Amino acid sequence: MSRPRKQVRHFRTPTLAIALAALGIPFVLSKSVAQGAPIDSATASAVETPVAPAAASPHSGWAAVGPSLAKPYYIEFRSRSAQSYGHTFSIYGRLNGQGKIATKVVAGLHPFTESALPWMVGHLVLVPSETGASDGDTEDQYVTARFRVTLNQDEYKKVTTFIKELQKKSPVWHAVLYNCNAFVGDIARFMGLETPLSTMLMPANYINGLRDLNQSRPNLAGVIGTPVEVEDAAKLRAEALKALGRREKAASLEHREHTNSKSERLTRNKAESVQ
Repeated sequence: MSRPRKQVRHFRTPTLAIALAALGIPFVLSKSVAQGAPIDSATASAVETPVAPAAASPHSGWAAVGPSLAKPYYIEFRSRSAQSYGHTFSIYGRLNGQGKIATKVVAGLHPFTESALPWMVGHLVLVPSETGASDGDTEDQYVTARFRVTLNQDEYKKVTTFIKELQKKSPVWHAVLYNCNAFVGDIARFMGLETPLSTMLMPANYINGLRDLNQSRPNLAGVIGTPVEVEDAAKLRAEALKALGRREKAASLEHREHTNSKSERLTRNKAESVQ
């Protein structure tokens, strides 16, 4: 059995929601209140973290990610769940020979620090931001929607250069004026992709909208990269939870063996001391 779902530290605040509604401010955008150790930084070179996610799947009319990998790089736009309304972000890196994610760098916009205060205040005024990974972004069991575009080396360089520049130009976060959806949307538009008209959508709706707009386009001329279909978020979550269960089972077995070994040593030492 896998462990209970981790409680990502985002906060749902009914009183705040009521107050914002009274002010005419929709309470519907994503943000991670608590930040984990960042994988990427706007002020340092991105570190590609090795991962082992699920394989891509083919889809009629889309480019299939195969062993040849004419485009061995990718960017994936994602949303994830949280105790609040979730978060929208992007990941990018290299694919392995089977089209699976081999490395992952996170870029997304969210209020700074692990405190809930900047996130709450950011529904009213601009607050300082961070643009790397927030708590939960690197864990597939929380993903609620995803849309991937594969890239060749030149395309990858263009996109990652733009992302790093965007990170430098995004010092603040605001739930309405400039939020995580808007940040991801800027990346997508730079790539020539169509984006949902509103950034005031729930995170999963924004990413699904981004995917649907570009999946149905008859002509992708001018687009950087090639959209590809990947397994849906529900399958990704299920596989991640199974992997967690296997790791926990192995850790529990190792702990039990260590405890038994220690107990045996103590018993043996006690017997020897009596003799």
